[in-house]
Formats: sequence, C-alpha cells, structure tokens
Amino acid sequence: QVQLVESGGGLVQSGESLRLSCTAAGPITDYYVVGWFRQVPGKQREGLSCISIGDGTTYYADSAKDRFTISRDNTENKVYLQMNSLKSDDTGVYYCATDPRPWPCNGIMIKPDIVPMALDIWGQGTQVTVSS
Repeated sequence: QVQLVESGGGLVQSGESLRLSCTAAGPITDYYVVGWFRQVPGKQREGLSCISIGDGTTYYADSAKDRFTISRDNTENKVYLQMNSLKSDDTGVYYCATDPRPWPCNGIMIKPDIVPMALDIWGQGTQVTVSS
C-alpha cells in the first residue's frame, strides 16, 4: 500500500527552481516528522531536511541550507521542498520518508546511519536532473 508519493521532479537548467511535493495517502498528522533525502548512484543516501508535522520545527543539512525550504500543509496532507538556485550537484532521486513513531526533527534524524532504523515509510522517489 502506497503511503507517500513524491512529485515535482524534472529536468531544469542550473540556477532554476523546483518545488517537490510529498503527499501522504492519509492524514499527515498521523506522523511526527517527515524528511527529504537525495540518492545519487554510487553515493550514500543524503539527508537534506526534515520538518515536524506538529509545530513545524525544521532542520537543514549544510547542503540544503540557504537554497532549500521545507514546509508542510497539514490540510492537504503534503510536505514540500522548495529548491532554488539548483546546481548540477543537486541531480539525483529525491525521496520523502516518515514514520508513525514520535521522532523529533533534528540533525540526528536524517543521518545516514540513523535513517534505516528510524524511518520505515518511503515514497517511490522523483528524479531531479539539473543541466549545467
């Protein structure tokens, strides 16, 4: 059963923007934290950002600071990732993930060694390609 669906990826030029959406099949308020991650072939999955569904607390990895903004719309059961000033290094498959357990949103939650233990629900991913 699909519980999260990402959308909004595509092919853009360097410097352009994209907004990714993560849509939950049911009430997103069933979850406590949603994270965005990026996977590049041959590289470890990278945590970019997370948001607390309840109070909107956010966290950004260094690679996402200043250019990416995470937000949520609990009425639409969506979490967004606004990505500006895209670079070729941003190319990859972007995933959102969550879990029904009451995890906080902080830097620990999106660490590569923590994520497999903490976040059990993943979307199918959306491809972002940035041409230079």
